[in-house]
Amino acid sequence: MRKKYKSLKTQLLLGFLFAVQLALVYSTRNATSRYNVVLVIFDDMRPVIGGYGDRLAYTPHLDAFMNESYYFTRAYSQQALCAPSRNSMLTSRRPDTLHLYDFYSYWRNFVGNFTTLPQYFKEHGYYTYSTGKIFHPGISSNNTDDYPLSWTARPFRPKTEKYMNSPVCPDVSGVLKKNLICPVHLQTQPYKTLPDIESTTEAIRFVQTRTKNRKPYFLALGFHKPHINFRFPKQFLNHFRIRNFYNYTEDTIKPHDMPNVAWNPYTDVRSRDDFKYMNISFPYGPISRLQSAQIRQAYYASVAYVDDLFGKFMANIDKNNTIVLVTSDHGWSLGEHAEWAKYSNFEVALRVPLIIRTPEYALDTAKRVNTMTELVDVFPTLVDLAHLPSLPRCTDTTQLACTEGKSLFPQLGGVGLGEEHVALSQYPRPGTQPTKHPNSDKPKLKNIKVMGYSMRTENYRYTLWVRFHAQNFSRDWTDIYGEEMYDHRLDAGEEMNLAELPEFDDVRTWLRKKLIVSFSK
Repeated sequence: MRKKYKSLKTQLLLGFLFAVQLALVYSTRNATSRYNVVLVIFDDMRPVIGGYGDRLAYTPHLDAFMNESYYFTRAYSQQALCAPSRNSMLTSRRPDTLHLYDFYSYWRNFVGNFTTLPQYFKEHGYYTYSTGKIFHPGISSNNTDDYPLSWTARPFRPKTEKYMNSPVCPDVSGVLKKNLICPVHLQTQPYKTLPDIESTTEAIRFVQTRTKNRKPYFLALGFHKPHINFRFPKQFLNHFRIRNFYNYTEDTIKPHDMPNVAWNPYTDVRSRDDFKYMNISFPYGPISRLQSAQIRQAYYASVAYVDDLFGKFMANIDKNNTIVLVTSDHGWSLGEHAEWAKYSNFEVALRVPLIIRTPEYALDTAKRVNTMTELVDVFPTLVDLAHLPSLPRCTDTTQLACTEGKSLFPQLGGVGLGEEHVALSQYPRPGTQPTKHPNSDKPKLKNIKVMGYSMRTENYRYTLWVRFHAQNFSRDWTDIYGEEMYDHRLDAGEEMNLAELPEFDDVRTWLRKKLIVSFSK
């Protein structure tokens, strides 16, 4: 008891000293100049980065950036779908708060006029600008990327973006196709360029024009890759031998103990011209070993391509005066559980890179942080790193600027590293079985009847699939359609579902109660 009391006193003392340090730094930064802030978001990128230990990856620029940064090894998206994840991250509100699980509602009109991350910086004297994909385009960002509320100037969208789902992939006979795998020569593409090249060029132009401007800036750079289709300059394939991707995972069929409701039938992969004639059985496949290896090779080449662009961009950043945070909106399955794409509650679909570099805590070697983190933590973390007024915790929907996450800033200062946190995610389904119509990978709100709620703890991933009422956004925790429990100490790949084994009843019951409490706050 005495030992526990001393530990509590030590934590309180460290917290007090950190608060004093934060106040001193805040007053110092106000007296001089504020840091610029750069937010870089990759699309559909799991941590296939050399610095994260991936031996197949070719990411020299991200690796170099990590060598002087903090990197979080357990960072998770709140939903493995672009619009819900991005709106959640940029408002620091969970999907159940925003009531956005698809692409077809704008939170300001639908639930509340919630303040966004760039808007908060804009309101505190920053010039805010966006280039590439930050908000998901379309209805979910009011068809304006939330301009002018979030941005000082109109966001830059590359002119070649409109060709992303067009037939621009030449096959062996020269016919243009809508392929999944699409290595190209730039001179064959519209305007002889690609969207991410345009976005990077514009981001560099912006940074260069701000060098003599005393007003601090908040710049968000959003890459489209490695989102499908895998369209990238052909030379990036040279870094990857196809033979290295055959034995990436041993999974070739759906695990027998996976609930059917948990399965995503990768409908977007199947719809591409180079795959739709392959007669891949719906919904469980499988995809052939050669096709599987080709998809993985193209995914890694897409990451290498945007890593190269990231390096070109970072060469123009004044690191002594700029905070840089790098992340992704969610991950992507590469054949684990015989699944592809996102659209699930598995680790590979939810886990993202999260890398932070700040001049305030300069490093000469990478510092690993194992604390459980979420994308809803990005907003309060950047606010504290810039020493703006900290965000309060959200207590009701009338608060316009608040967080449902936590700031990671104390952890960069060495405080709170031992605290236990969980990561919460979710995914909707239109029913208990995979379907084409309605699309069980991307159901519209009106069709959602089941919600999978997932919790990642220190040792476990626990997922509960329950009845969801789209009319009033309520759920019935007693009407259960599937249950999953994976022990990451022995099963990092989430291959063995322990939920139905009686010897795990006690821990399963504890996890269920913890999940329900966590999602009911």
